[in-house]
Amino acid sequence: MPIDTHCKILATVGPSTATAEMLEKLVKNGADAFRFNFSHGTREEHAERYATVSKLAEKYHRNLTIIADLQGPKLRIGTFKNNKIIIKKGQTFRLDMDTKAGDETRVCLPHKEIFAVIKKGDKLLLNDGNIELEIKNCGKDWAETKVVVGGELSAHKGVNLPNVKLPISAITQKDKDDLKFALELGVDWVCLSFVQSVKDVKDARKLIGDKAWIISKLEKPSAINELDAIVKESDGIMVARGDLGVECPIATVPVLQKDIVKTCRKYARPVIVATQMLESMIKNPSPTRAEVSDVATAVYDGADTVMLSAETAAGDYPAEAVAMMHNIIKQVEGDDDYYTRVQLDKDISDCNDMADAITFAACEMTNVLPNIAAIVTYTASGFTTLSMARERPNLPILTVTGSKAVARRMGIVWGVKTLVNEEIFRDFSKIEQASKEIVKTHKIGKKGDYIIITAGYPLGVKGMTNMLHTVMI
Repeated sequence: MPIDTHCKILATVGPSTATAEMLEKLVKNGADAFRFNFSHGTREEHAERYATVSKLAEKYHRNLTIIADLQGPKLRIGTFKNNKIIIKKGQTFRLDMDTKAGDETRVCLPHKEIFAVIKKGDKLLLNDGNIELEIKNCGKDWAETKVVVGGELSAHKGVNLPNVKLPISAITQKDKDDLKFALELGVDWVCLSFVQSVKDVKDARKLIGDKAWIISKLEKPSAINELDAIVKESDGIMVARGDLGVECPIATVPVLQKDIVKTCRKYARPVIVATQMLESMIKNPSPTRAEVSDVATAVYDGADTVMLSAETAAGDYPAEAVAMMHNIIKQVEGDDDYYTRVQLDKDISDCNDMADAITFAACEMTNVLPNIAAIVTYTASGFTTLSMARERPNLPILTVTGSKAVARRMGIVWGVKTLVNEEIFRDFSKIEQASKEIVKTHKIGKKGDYIIITAGYPLGVKGMTNMLHTVMI
């Protein structure tokens, strides 16, 4: 079973992967984590899939991660008399709150929050950015626009407002209901959509507490403006390139991706690169060369995880898509220059406390001490391991924790393999022997090799990494 890469794979579960047999194929082909998209599917379906993944984790002795992706606010236009229309460049098109079916001259936009903030000169994008409108005049419940880019428009298509911050919470009532259900299931991470500011993350934290960790999806320009604050407040980040590429100039997305990954490394937050990575594999057994290069670029950039969306949720070749992604990752990580590249963003000035200094020193030791088999981190909260993973060492990171929840959360963190051992956190004297055992369990190293150990002493105290130790196998 391929668990031999540092960069992890997150597979979205949907109709194409709903059976136990198919989910098992994804695990065998290299999936480390599973995304449950609460924009689709019933609660009964999510519960059944959760149970299946849990059984597979037990069967294969894997700490498989489960992520609940909340839908967030959905801004959509209303209906048309004939379901779809054609609007032409240069014509006038009206948006209003009249619920009557629209035509070639107008359509309902049932969102008072939009009318509250838009102004003359603002742009509205419809249907994933394929239709562009410019506001010429507007009131509290209407807007007259000029069609800048026309085309076909059908009912219920999405609306995007680049560079407009909307007075809307990232968490709708549906999200609150879904969140309650997901937390009762026991999901490891909650993915927060429509994040516009750090306040959205703080509001989510009040609802979630310590029951799960939070991934903030970066898909709005206003979120990029608060990038550092949002990354620090979140437990993880997703580069949601689909909406980001609609709301921001599409040519800027690769630069934004690199900047986001770099910022996440700075604050030791795992980062997922998502959207259209192997898009052509929804219908084809092989990806395009450009898609392969796209995945490879994310791996070279140092992303913790790369994600498959429709490829595994609704595609014709879900197992093949996971296998292909795993093969791409393996090829990149086998490049002699790979570790040199992922170390480029490493900056000693980012060491702001004892934990940073300890993990930085541990990584530096790997460059001078011969015959090192692995780095073993002991963590109660996951903090020690996240600090170590951000250094991207050229060695396996083996983590020992007393918490099954923490172990499962590590499934999207770069290079980490986790073992749950509650006893070790009650007896510090066994730390050396436990380190040797986890290395032996993963069949790493040989007699005479060294193990580097990082931990917080006393063991079990959250947020404290103050120990660096070596032991010989």
